[in-house]
Amino acid sequence: MNLTAAPSPRAGAKLSTEAAARRLAVKPQTLRASFCRHGHYFQLVPVKLPSRRLLWDEAAVDRLIAGEVTA
Repeated sequence: MNLTAAPSPRAGAKLSTEAAARRLAVKPQTLRASFCRHGHYFQLVPVKLPSRRLLWDEAAVDRLIAGEVTA
């Protein structure tokens, strides 16, 4: 019998720039501009797809909202 916990269905979930901006209560352009200028937004580094879309880690966004250090 395998007693290890199954991974959360949201494990590794990613958010679009628009969805991450809504959660962070900022405009999507704020995230894009910060990524362009600094390579991150408050230490959040998105995955850049070949289509040039950015995907933000949902767990990291939630930690930032909770005030946890995201390094």
